[in-house]
Amino acid sequence: MRDINKDDLCFMPNLGGFQDINLGNIKTCPQMNIMNEERAPSGYCLSTTGQWEFKGSKSCALGGGNGKGCLVLNDEVEFVRTGYGKDMVKVLHIQRDGNYHSIKEVTTSVQLTLRSKKDYMHGDNSDIIPTDTIKNTVHVLAKFKGIKCIENFAVNICEHFLSSFNHVIRAHVYVEEVPWRRFEKNGVKHVHAFIHTPTGTHFCEVEQMRNGPPVIHSGIKDLKVLKTTQSGFEGFIKDQFTTLPEVKDRCFATQVYCKWRYHQNKDVDFEATWDTVRNIVLEKFAGPFDKGEYSPSVQKTLYDIQVLSLSQIPEIEDMEISLPNIHYFNIDMSKMGLINKEEVLLPLDNPYGKITGTVKRKMASRL
Repeated sequence: MRDINKDDLCFMPNLGGFQDINLGNIKTCPQMNIMNEERAPSGYCLSTTGQWEFKGSKSCALGGGNGKGCLVLNDEVEFVRTGYGKDMVKVLHIQRDGNYHSIKEVTTSVQLTLRSKKDYMHGDNSDIIPTDTIKNTVHVLAKFKGIKCIENFAVNICEHFLSSFNHVIRAHVYVEEVPWRRFEKNGVKHVHAFIHTPTGTHFCEVEQMRNGPPVIHSGIKDLKVLKTTQSGFEGFIKDQFTTLPEVKDRCFATQVYCKWRYHQNKDVDFEATWDTVRNIVLEKFAGPFDKGEYSPSVQKTLYDIQVLSLSQIPEIEDMEISLPNIHYFNIDMSKMGLINKEEVLLPLDNPYGKITGTVKRKMASRL
């Protein structure tokens, strides 16, 4: 019997080994389990008939040389991260306690990472939880778990997928809350009517790995604030391209994006913490009601918000803030014979400055 040439071997999954194309002999494949998962020996390609064929190189192109229907194998390529899921899953949850109703309207995005990559490499969908199922799961969890706060709701979603499916190794959930506020007049709250108040959007991100704790971020975005004085910008670098004049008094407007991470999640009142951070943002931006607080730069205001937040809220480990400097420029009316003393300004959407910064707590001294 002649030696079997590897060029004549074709892996037959249904037969559990390699078949000699010429002789029809079967040779047991010790790497069958690996090949049925994500890896194959260098040079083997998956044909359109579902057979592994040796082509003698790191990559192959079957089907007339155009690569269609062929698994391209390359031992120089590896996955960095994979994920799939459902974005923009919307739900309004109503909690009815007699005549008194409470609501939470949220938009949720879910991303899952599976242990196997066979859906990417082989087109094998046997491990995939359909994204429509993910959407339905969000709705069902809202019904049975409720949505008292978005952070806990996001944790519930992560825990469901990790506990229900052993092959899910990572769950990432983003939840954004629509800013509804209960009608109120003379201190009396309406029992079932609400008004949309765009005074900052509450969002959260929760990521959990299998056998690991959830990592929770909360945040504020779309919080638009403006003050007409107590802001300036001086002492900056000036070169041949600088046309910006120094100014001691200007309008300061921004749209706050603030995101923070909790170093521990036990017994945290997430909604109270969010309210506290939001109040700190407003306090450091505006200052005392009767006179304000001077800001020499957007950077200084950003840092002051972070320092006060971490000093007052021990549960926060780090904080990221982004503050675009939204410009309002004095309109020149001199050609009309008028002097405009910063009374009529032109709002400009872009371009705009953008200032960012992230701070974290220092490690405790190890003396």
